[in-house]
Amino acid sequence: MSLPPGVTERDFNLALRQFELAVGREWVFTSDEDVALYRDAYSPFWNEPEDRVASAAVAPQSVEEVQAVVRAANEYRIPIYPISTGRNLGYGGSAPNLSGSVVLDLKRMNRVLEVDDRNHYAVVEPGVSYFDFYRHIQERGLKVWIDCPDPGWGSVIGNALDRGGGYTLGMYRNHFEAHCGIEVVLANGEVLRTGMGAMPGAKTWQQYRSGVGPYIDGLFSQSNFGVVTKMGFWLMPEPEAFRSGVVGVPRHADLVPLVDTLNYLENTGQMTGMPFLGSPVLSANMAGVDASPDTVSREPPLTLTASPEDFDAYTKRNKVPAWTVELRFYGAPEVVDAQWAAAKRRYAAAIPGATFTDLARYEMPLSEEQLQQVHKVAFGIPNLSIFSLGARSEMNPTPTSGHVWFSPIVPRTGEAVFEAQRVLSAAVADLDTPLIGLVALPSTFWTRAFIFIIGFPISHDVEANRKVRAAFEKVVRISAEHGWGEYRTAPAFQDLVMSTYSHGDHVLRRFNEALKDAVDPNGIISAGRYGIWPRHLRKP
Repeated sequence: MSLPPGVTERDFNLALRQFELAVGREWVFTSDEDVALYRDAYSPFWNEPEDRVASAAVAPQSVEEVQAVVRAANEYRIPIYPISTGRNLGYGGSAPNLSGSVVLDLKRMNRVLEVDDRNHYAVVEPGVSYFDFYRHIQERGLKVWIDCPDPGWGSVIGNALDRGGGYTLGMYRNHFEAHCGIEVVLANGEVLRTGMGAMPGAKTWQQYRSGVGPYIDGLFSQSNFGVVTKMGFWLMPEPEAFRSGVVGVPRHADLVPLVDTLNYLENTGQMTGMPFLGSPVLSANMAGVDASPDTVSREPPLTLTASPEDFDAYTKRNKVPAWTVELRFYGAPEVVDAQWAAAKRRYAAAIPGATFTDLARYEMPLSEEQLQQVHKVAFGIPNLSIFSLGARSEMNPTPTSGHVWFSPIVPRTGEAVFEAQRVLSAAVADLDTPLIGLVALPSTFWTRAFIFIIGFPISHDVEANRKVRAAFEKVVRISAEHGWGEYRTAPAFQDLVMSTYSHGDHVLRRFNEALKDAVDPNGIISAGRYGIWPRHLRKP
C-alpha cells in the first residue's frame, strides 16, 4: 500500500476507520488485490514509477455516506478520487491523477430515481450504467430513448461529466449539454443542488437548467470541485420513424460544399440524426454504405498524401465517390421522407454530379429482426460491439493491451479537414506502431465542430510506451500550434493539454486554481484533475 503524499500512517489509519464507520468495513478496500482493480488497464506508464495507483478505495451507497467520507477525508487531509463505474477506458479508467489517493467508488449508488416519459427526463445516480438505464426503461414500457456512447457499460453521469457523446439527435448527443440539474457533495460535506434544485420543493429541477443567479453546472464537468451524487438528463421521445441515405460527391474539392451543405441541413433542423463522413478512395470501409460493386473500388485505397489530381483520377477509374456522407433522420414517416428529399435537392443544387443512395427506413417499434440489423446506439440501445474493433482477428493477429485517445476539436469545414489531414498524418508518419482509428476523417458527434479521434496503442512494454507518450505529446503540441485543442484526455496528459489553453498567461488555469482554493482549501477532491492542483501540490 502506498500512502497518500504528506499523510502519516497514523492519520491514514484513523481516516480508514472513519470510512468503515460510515459505509461498513466490507466496503473499504485496502488489500493489494482489491486496490489493483483500480489501476488504469490502459495506463501509458504501465510498470513504471509514474503509474497512477490508489492507496485504498471506499464504496458508499448513499449521499449521507458520501458526506461522511468526505468530512473524514477533509479532517485528515486524505486525497479522494471519485469515480462512477470506472469504465473511462482510453481516458484514464478508474485510476486517480495523484498516486496514493483513495478512490471514492460510487458504483453502489446505482438507482434510477425517476424517468418521466411525459416531459422526457430522468434522474439517476452515478453508478447507473447505460445498460441499467435502458433495462429500467424497457421493463416499464416507457417511450423514451437514451443517447449512448459506444460502450454501454459506463456510467451515464460519468460519461456526461467527462463530456462524452452519442449518436441520436443533436440536442442529446453532447451528454453534458443534455443534462438538467446536478446534486453535489462539496469538500466540506455540504450538499449543493444546482439550477431550480436550489429551491426547496422545486417542481422543475429537470425542466429548467439555470434557476436564478450564475449558472454553475459547468464547474462540475471535467473538474474537481465536488462529488456529483445525482444528475438529471433530458431524454429523446421515441420517434415514429427513422430513415437514412448516403450522398456521394465525385471530386476531391467537393468535400468543402459537402460539409457546408451538411452544416446547413443540421443547423436548420432538416437533418436530425448524426451524420457519418466517409471516402471509398481512402478505404473500402469508409464508403458510408454496405460494400457493393458500385461503392467499393477495384484498386487498393489511396493514402492522405495523394494529390487532389490523383484523388480525382482514382474516382473516375473506379467509378466511386470521392467523399460520402450518411444522413440520418428521426420523426414522423412523412417528415423523414420529406427531409431526405429536401437534402437530396439541396445537395444536387450545390454539387454537380452528386449521387444518392437510399438506405434503411424503419417505423417504430423495431421488430426483433430489425433490432439485429441496426446500428444499435443510433436507436438508444447500449451494447459493447465497439470492442470487436480491437479484438484478435486475421486482420489484427497481435492486438494491443489498450489505447489512449487523442481527440482534438477542429472547425466544421472541408478546408479544416484538409488541413488536419495534412498536419496530423505528417505528425504520425514516423511512428513505428499502427494507430487505432483513422486520421482520414473526423467524427461528427457535435453539431458545430468536428473531432478527430485517434487511438495511440498501449502495451506492457516500457520502451514502447515511452515512444507512444513522446508521440502523443508531439501531436498535442502540433495541434495546439494550429489552434486545435483536445476536448478530453487521460490523467497522464491532462497537465500537458491544459498547458496548451494558455491565453492570458494561463489565466484559465489560474482561475480554476482560485476556485479550487475557495471550495476545497485542503485539496482533497481529485487533486490534479484536468490540471487543477490544490495549492500544496502546485509546481512553482
